[in-house]
Amino acid sequence: MSDSISVDALAEQFSQIGFEDAKVKEITKNKKVSDSLSQLISQAPKDYQWNKSTRALVHNLATLIKGSSLDKSELIVNGIINEDLKTNLQISAAFKYIKAKGTDATQVEMNENSGVGIVVTDDDVRKSVQNYIEENKEAILEQRYKLVPGLFANIKNLPELKWADPRSFKPIIDEEILKVLGPKDERDLVKKKPTKDSTKKNDNKKKVSKETNKNANEPERTMFNEGFLGDLHKVGENPQAYPELMEEHLKVTGGKVRTRFPPEPNGYLHIGHSKAIMVNFGYAKYHDGVCYLRFDDTNPEAEAPEYFESIKRMVHWLGFTPWKITYSSDYFDKLYDLAELLINNGKGYICHCTAEEIKRGRGIKEDGTPGGERHACKHRDRPIEENLQEFRNMRDGKYQPGEAILRMKQDLTSPSPQMWDLIAYRVLNAAHPRTGTKWKIYPTYDFTHCLVDSFENITHSLCTTEFYLSRESYEWLCDQVHVFRPAQREYGRLNITGTVLSKRKIAKLVDEKFVRGWDDPRLFTLEAIRRRGVPPGSILSFINTLGVTTSTTNIQVVRFESAIRKYLEDTTPRLMFILDPIEVIVDNLSDDYEELVTIPYRAGTPEFGERTVPFTNKFFIERSDFSEVTDDKEFFRLTPNQSVGLIKVPHTVSFQSVEKDASGKITKVHVKYENEPLPEGTKAMRPKTYIQWVPVSSKYNSPVKIAETRVYNQLFKSENPSSHPDGYLKDINDESEIIYDNSVVEHNFDHVLKNGPWIVDSIKKSEFYVEEDKEGKEINRFQAMRVGYFTLDKESTNDKIILNRIVSLKESSK
Repeated sequence: MSDSISVDALAEQFSQIGFEDAKVKEITKNKKVSDSLSQLISQAPKDYQWNKSTRALVHNLATLIKGSSLDKSELIVNGIINEDLKTNLQISAAFKYIKAKGTDATQVEMNENSGVGIVVTDDDVRKSVQNYIEENKEAILEQRYKLVPGLFANIKNLPELKWADPRSFKPIIDEEILKVLGPKDERDLVKKKPTKDSTKKNDNKKKVSKETNKNANEPERTMFNEGFLGDLHKVGENPQAYPELMEEHLKVTGGKVRTRFPPEPNGYLHIGHSKAIMVNFGYAKYHDGVCYLRFDDTNPEAEAPEYFESIKRMVHWLGFTPWKITYSSDYFDKLYDLAELLINNGKGYICHCTAEEIKRGRGIKEDGTPGGERHACKHRDRPIEENLQEFRNMRDGKYQPGEAILRMKQDLTSPSPQMWDLIAYRVLNAAHPRTGTKWKIYPTYDFTHCLVDSFENITHSLCTTEFYLSRESYEWLCDQVHVFRPAQREYGRLNITGTVLSKRKIAKLVDEKFVRGWDDPRLFTLEAIRRRGVPPGSILSFINTLGVTTSTTNIQVVRFESAIRKYLEDTTPRLMFILDPIEVIVDNLSDDYEELVTIPYRAGTPEFGERTVPFTNKFFIERSDFSEVTDDKEFFRLTPNQSVGLIKVPHTVSFQSVEKDASGKITKVHVKYENEPLPEGTKAMRPKTYIQWVPVSSKYNSPVKIAETRVYNQLFKSENPSSHPDGYLKDINDESEIIYDNSVVEHNFDHVLKNGPWIVDSIKKSEFYVEEDKEGKEINRFQAMRVGYFTLDKESTNDKIILNRIVSLKESSK
């Protein structure tokens, strides 16, 4: 590679094929390796989509070449992108062969020398291990586990296991040795005699700081043991005005963490709530505690049954199970009793002021800004008995809404507006979904929240920072009615830019038919995110990477989608899928021609398995994979004078002719399958690229036709839709949903749907993996080659398949 290429240019090239920033920095530190890697990447087709496995393999090859000259290196690159070379061992063997043969190297010989097509199963490995152990049983029984390290090397060098997956050796050898020797015992302990040097070392070890010793036993870093959550108090450490209340609290909780997620059931949850759910449920789970799902249902005018059900569904979807589901309305009687107690203690009074009079009393000026002179309500000092009777009059329906309220007598001199005589109860003429018409008065959030936290013995009342000022009134009220005071602590909320989360704004989008509903996949309600097909595990792992601090986290949509994309790359099978198909007819093959090819569901991941696809005399390709233009040097796919390879099909196809409709649109392309033997001494031309294809085969019920393929882009054009001078509705992207009505996919689509979710064990062992409800169709996701990641939409039926694109394969240039 020319020295003129800068580090920045190399970094950009490596980033474009998917290397993460940290890896790019590591690679570019070594000029020889990065130059070689750049040259190897340029040997692949420009439209080739690199994946995690092929990126790692080509980087390994670059470390072997390390700036030196290697003729025919394109043969190895070809083997990588065709997914014939799957392991570093094969890459090393191919490299040694090419280096030895130079310009005489051939693809066929390289494949033979690097084990292409040789499959060594775990059963094969186990059989060889068992045979080796049996042949060396006497020595193994005598030397026991001391001999095991040598076994690994000896078994790996067995000729029949040369091309076995190296990852399979250790677990199989460990299992088979355990069968022979049983668990380790005192015979396997190696006791070294102390020497002068070792005594000195031991003395030095004792001097190592306690902190260093602790580090070896520290748990894996997560959002729950570092940052804001890691610094929270332990159960029982939050101060109390009345210490005896803590003793009772600890008896009830057993000293274990208790949290709660307390949504108002007046709308659908959005992406910001996913962080609140994870913080509360996750923190309790991490500390072996419990978490309530508590509905703060104190405003019957805004509540609806569908909101209750949706919230329960979303908590379950994100992988959490509430210890108990409770409702603030469960405590209405108890709350009322404490309201009377507050009045009897001289800390509550009935006010008949208008909303405007209350604002003026709090120092709110006519222009709505604070800072005016505060003064007490004229009803503030009425007698306790009168306040009590008036409160009961409110309860008994003798006042209409707005005519009377119960206010807390706090501290008007405090700098905090949360201490300026907050409202505790108001009159509402509305039936409650759970208590019916029993109540004419309902408690406010400021009165309810802290007291219900106390009733439920919450150890950590975790909320977002907009409630920071509420902490003072929260603690004040608990102390005034002599109940346990939970500890409120505040963290920064999660916001997504480039969208709107306001219930009012989303309602307008729904009502005016800009979107399909509250669960439209272009929105960021949790229902919409779920319908789009986003895995809940990707949301949880994303939030964990962000961590929890007291600062608000503003995340761009593209960053969120990037996290989803990385998660899907490891958890989805791949299928050949044609978004905008054009039919191809192979003129030199008969109608009954069938050639079966085997394609892995995900290269480099044997757990996903592989599938068979029939190559026939008719198949579909993307319309964009054919061009009548013959002089475009940047176009590597099928043209009248350029043949093309088909994924895993042995031979290329070359252009013959086209058919067009009356408007001039191409309807069919005729090709020739170049499967005839070549003259002796002639080498087959390597195609510039390989494209995907979907066969026509009645035997295999191929292709599967898709009624609607919905490709989603961002709903809004800008990062801040609300800042548009004409309002956010004028910022809507006209291409936020593009529908294709003639897409096709290979017949293995049915197998993928019936056998999802396709997630490897390494993901299942993750702390943030969620085992989804297998009755939900949206768990079956797949990667459509070159197009994106897809799932079934909820409107899909057996007769009408509708797909949603979750995210594209890579970020758009925009």
